Amino acid sequence: MSGTNIILIGPMGSGKSTIGQLLANRLGRPFHDSDHYIEERTGVDIARIFDIEGEQGFRDRESRALSDLLQLRDIVLATGGGSVLREENRQLLKDQGFIVFLDTSVDQQMERLRHDKKRPLLQTDNPRERLEKLLEERRPIYLDLADLHLRTDGKYARKVASEIIQLLPEELKPDA
Repeated sequence: MSGTNIILIGPMGSGKSTIGQLLANRLGRPFHDSDHYIEERTGVDIARIFDIEGEQGFRDRESRALSDLLQLRDIVLATGGGSVLREENRQLLKDQGFIVFLDTSVDQQMERLRHDKKRPLLQTDNPRERLEKLLEERRPIYLDLADLHLRTDGKYARKVASEIIQLLPEELKPDA
């Protein structure tokens, strides 16, 4: 499994970016975040892309970003919560890495995202209902893709990163 990427999937607020950065540091791998990559490439934030191009336009950019980033090797990649919606993305993720599903409850998402005004999909009168619907739609996909499934509710990011490292196949650990 040399050259294998570690890919974090899961809903918004599950800790993919924070845990991904910690994981990359501990494993001595470069860290990439697909949403940050899109923002760097376009020069605007995700919310602005949604405003101008709609969700379809953003998903097109997201697919291109995943394709670009997964040409790299031995990285830790945090993906956007909806990156698993397209079959082409799911296949790419499966082909190019070891997939870790960071699972979290809607209650935990609400707690973590309560001050976040930048998430286009949460700009609604009832963010809880939107999160519940997204999780209902996406959780089976996350579970199907996952090589490793971890709950993050009530856990510090450092603890989750340590758990992931313990549970990685030996060939993905830094001493391998």
